[in-house]
Amino acid sequence: MSADGLSDELAGVLTGIHRMVRRRLWAGLTKPRLRGAEAELLHIVTERPGIGVSGAADELYLAANSVSTLVNQLVKAGLLRREADPSDGRVAMLFPTPACRERLRAWDARRGALFRARVRTLPAEDQAALAAALPALRRLARSLRETGEAR
Repeated sequence: MSADGLSDELAGVLTGIHRMVRRRLWAGLTKPRLRGAEAELLHIVTERPGIGVSGAADELYLAANSVSTLVNQLVKAGLLRREADPSDGRVAMLFPTPACRERLRAWDARRGALFRARVRTLPAEDQAALAAALPALRRLARSLRETGEAR
């Protein structure tokens, strides 16, 4: 398969996997669903508590005003806490709330359980092929991050 064919096939498969995982995990949720950018922002803030809006915007490859809107919504929903930066009161520092941490923990647990269950159904050779592909997929992810698209 050519590099172009591989690229197209990989993009389609990854998109399909992402869509199916999201749909399976949304089934039975009692709380309103988080949009993709909201969930990504919550993950970033959880990984880097105290990050500012502009830093989060850079990580998400979104405009700062778009992230600011997301922050306002997530603060109102009780998932983020905003504090003034002690060195510059005009800058907001973002922190996850306990509700945020719990929601992400529950989502990650459900996602992990789904993948464990599905991977266990695959033949050993498919499991080995997936394991062998992980380093290349990580390099691809790193490459995509390093060459982020303009906002």
